[in-house]
Amino acid sequence: MTKIAIILGSTRPNRNGEQVADWVAKAASSRAATYDLIDLRDHPLPFLDEPVPPSLGQYQNDHTKAWAELIDQYDGYVFVTPEYNHSTSAALKNAIDYLYAEWNDKACAFVGYGSLGGSRAIEHLRGIASELQMAHVRQQVSLSLFADFEDMSELKPEPQQAEALETLFEQLEKWAAALSTVRDAA
Repeated sequence: MTKIAIILGSTRPNRNGEQVADWVAKAASSRAATYDLIDLRDHPLPFLDEPVPPSLGQYQNDHTKAWAELIDQYDGYVFVTPEYNHSTSAALKNAIDYLYAEWNDKACAFVGYGSLGGSRAIEHLRGIASELQMAHVRQQVSLSLFADFEDMSELKPEPQQAEALETLFEQLEKWAAALSTVRDAA
């Protein structure tokens, strides 16, 4: 069975991301694939502290080895990202940067939120995913703090967002299943 992680990329107090990640997880609960929520708060990683580049796969620290073991078990990922200063959060970027091979030949999708729906954060993540040899699907969900949140704090997504999320799941699950054959062949 296809396993997908929903990675909550904000660790801030009073974050909107928790509502967004819970909304994604609830919508995914009836899917054929298995979806697990990973909250970066539960996996505190110091600022990247490995002595050699992750592409060499020579992890020295226990926190890196545990993170690698967790991430490696999934076929795909939904990155739930805020937009901070026209990009993704430092916590999410740091968590991604810790690893290399564990991301390779896997599928990913993006759910962003912010004043412009997290679109600029998602665009940055697309470039990062490409460098990590991840296949990112076309569909994304961009939640506006003005249209999809009440008082910019309570998630109340517009109806079209649920439709966009379903399309995202369909694309992600197809790519995740297809790429498992690539990984198996290697």
